[in-house]
Amino acid sequence: MSGRIPQAFIDDLLARTDIVELIGSRITLKKSGREYKACCPFHGEKTPSFWVSPDKQFYHCFGCSAHGSALGFLMNHDRLTFPEAVEELASRAGVEIPREARPDDGRSRDAADLSALMGQVASHWQGLLRADARASRYALEQRGLTPDTLARFMVGYAANSWNDVLRRFSGGGGNARGAEQLAACGLVIEREGGGSQGGERHYDRFRDRLMFPIRDARGRVIAFGGRIIDQGEPKYLNSPETTLFHKGRELYGLYEVRQSRAPLKRLLVVEGYMDVVRLHQAGITYAVATLGTATTPEHLKRAFRLVPEVVFAFDGDRAGRAAAWRALNNALPEAREGRQLRFLFLPDGQDPDSLVGAEGREAFESRLEGALPLSEYLVQELGSQVDLAHADGRARFAESARPMVAKVPEGVFRELLVERLAEAIRLPAARLRELWGAGDGRSGGGGTGPTSGLGALTGARNDGARGGPGGGQARGRAGQSAGRGGLMRQAVMMLVHYPPIAGQLEAAELADLEGLDEPGADILRALVADLRAEPCASAGQLLERWRERPEVERFGRLAAAEVLVPDKAAALRELQTALGRMQAERRRRRFDELLERERDGAITPAERTELQGLMAGPTGS
Repeated sequence: MSGRIPQAFIDDLLARTDIVELIGSRITLKKSGREYKACCPFHGEKTPSFWVSPDKQFYHCFGCSAHGSALGFLMNHDRLTFPEAVEELASRAGVEIPREARPDDGRSRDAADLSALMGQVASHWQGLLRADARASRYALEQRGLTPDTLARFMVGYAANSWNDVLRRFSGGGGNARGAEQLAACGLVIEREGGGSQGGERHYDRFRDRLMFPIRDARGRVIAFGGRIIDQGEPKYLNSPETTLFHKGRELYGLYEVRQSRAPLKRLLVVEGYMDVVRLHQAGITYAVATLGTATTPEHLKRAFRLVPEVVFAFDGDRAGRAAAWRALNNALPEAREGRQLRFLFLPDGQDPDSLVGAEGREAFESRLEGALPLSEYLVQELGSQVDLAHADGRARFAESARPMVAKVPEGVFRELLVERLAEAIRLPAARLRELWGAGDGRSGGGGTGPTSGLGALTGARNDGARGGPGGGQARGRAGQSAGRGGLMRQAVMMLVHYPPIAGQLEAAELADLEGLDEPGADILRALVADLRAEPCASAGQLLERWRERPEVERFGRLAAAEVLVPDKAAALRELQTALGRMQAERRRRRFDELLERERDGAITPAERTELQGLMAGPTGS
């Protein structure tokens, strides 16, 4: 079935779902006050730190920080994709999933036909592998693969023929429609100039190769990788980009990883499909591979939906280190607290396939434990390019690091990364932030790139907020509240815990909200606008709606935090108070700024009128 699932249906489905019943059907929950507790299913522990809130329709683990809605639990625990998780909840609720019509429904039907054809070709190649003695010896004896591994990964053999697939699956080599479908799958290639040979205008792409089907999240074959059996070039050959296959999104072996019932804590990203197959055979069932391309942000997004840790394994030669550096650069936008990115370099002359065969699972996994964290690899690599013993080398180090740090989302991880880089060049972290901020044209010292205000939502320190003319002391006051963290954080927390209160804000309060310039104000405005346009009832619904946005991790932490308000009415009062106090602080800062301009003789007539208005009205509480 094609088409986008309407958001309103997802909200309704979550409202129909009892998250306690759903999670309780998979793990043992014990009632504890208004909530339920258990040992976390996502990491090993003896003392329960995993709790489920029926009121919020939300789960959270205080040990490993796993959290989310009923859909998120199914995706993490059952290793389902988002559509599959929706299908599971809809089946439990006994409702049909509506789909929004799309103009490409015809293309979707074509894609289903192509996927079925790919599956047929994969089965054909599996049969050829069993029947061909030479290919079987290569797979079983030379590559060391077992019959169970071959079956699990659907490994096959493409015959040493220019037209085996063409003739078998096109209804005859001259069948134009059949040949076009095979070409759309990337299985055959049109002859140059449109000429023909023996009446055939196409020929098989894969010949005399061990074939590795690439499957999507639902197990459908969408592409192939082929390894030449004897000598020849290229040694490895992948399917081209097609309607079904986009190499920048797919990870080879991810489908097989999700079929494993072992607890999934990390993904190991390697470079070849033979590496993946041998690692799985050795018991390292969390290995995946990119397909003829560097690791992309989309690859990492898919990986981090399943696990909190990704380890890259690269050959230790120059090519492997160049690939690792590209992976690091592409990984920076996805690096944030709660996620681990590490880099493992193998001994010279070894790849994962050969190394795990030589030393076994335990020794290989012990290497993973010593893999370099992203921050350390970054420092080591940049440090190798300069002489850190001298000032000019340290300056070059800082200049090289600056655009890389700017790619990292604002938050705790970026702050700690800046501290590590500052340590490497023997400079106080605050001074490095100040210098980078000055280079961006800002007078304050907090920035290493564009900021989103996310730190304001969790009470994170924001040194840059102290900068600006006449605003130092006032801005320091603006972030304070009566012992419950920052006002911005308090406002967002009330909305996360009690989403319906957004619809109860009055016009004057909405106007105050529009005028706020505090860190995090844009996020608060977007949250209020979303909840007023499409109300939702629980924190679980809210988090699901914001799943693909960077703020969802912070919202999840706020949802897990304890609130000292008993109900929606009290939460609304807290929200209104926070908005009022932030507006009062904004007026106070503007008043101070205009007063200073008047003392300097730089005030304009319009600003003087504004100052008189501020003097006549309240400037704070």
